Amino acid sequence: MVQTFALADLPTTIPIFPLPGALLLPRARLPLNIFEPRYLAMLDDALKTPERLIGMVQPIQVPEGPSNGRLHQIGCAGRVTTFQETEDGRYMITLTGVSRYRVVAEKEGFSPYMRADVNWNSFERDLGRREVDECFDRPAFLDVLNRFFETAQLQSDWDNLKEAEEELLINSLSMLCPFDPEEKQALLEAPTLETRRETLVMLMEFALRGGDDEGAMQ
Repeated sequence: MVQTFALADLPTTIPIFPLPGALLLPRARLPLNIFEPRYLAMLDDALKTPERLIGMVQPIQVPEGPSNGRLHQIGCAGRVTTFQETEDGRYMITLTGVSRYRVVAEKEGFSPYMRADVNWNSFERDLGRREVDECFDRPAFLDVLNRFFETAQLQSDWDNLKEAEEELLINSLSMLCPFDPEEKQALLEAPTLETRRETLVMLMEFALRGGDDEGAMQ
């Protein structure tokens, strides 16, 4: 049975896992391979809490080099729903997306991993039922997707794609498609499923044009 949360159930401080390019969305699933000691400690601590939440967030990408620890303000928390320890001490886990959040402040302390005070307000819809995209044109969407996959030399299970619920389809593709971290952040921050689908189509069409539209993401 999938754990459901009300806004009042969500903690105000959560462990933070900064990982560029790793996008988690509400009700979607993200597999992770945990092996760094600090994140093994983070997972052990998360499993001791009733919520079992870990907050995924992307470092800010800068042209000059490393992000110097700067993070995007908006991330998405997931509940650890499966985990398996390997013989060499790693954990193979799955996070199921619960809700997006806004980072308020990094929590000071002696933890080997980052913890942050977060605010869940403005993301109440993430805790509700699956979203519906009333304007979703599946044939047109799959046409763009097919051309994008062919250009990017990606494989897909078209039978399942044709039948998948629109939220599952749009969110899974947002997570799996090989976009850069800032583009994935735009997909995360989309306020509605319709906006996310429009952003996803724009990114695929931009890629199909060979990225020649320099102002497309301005």
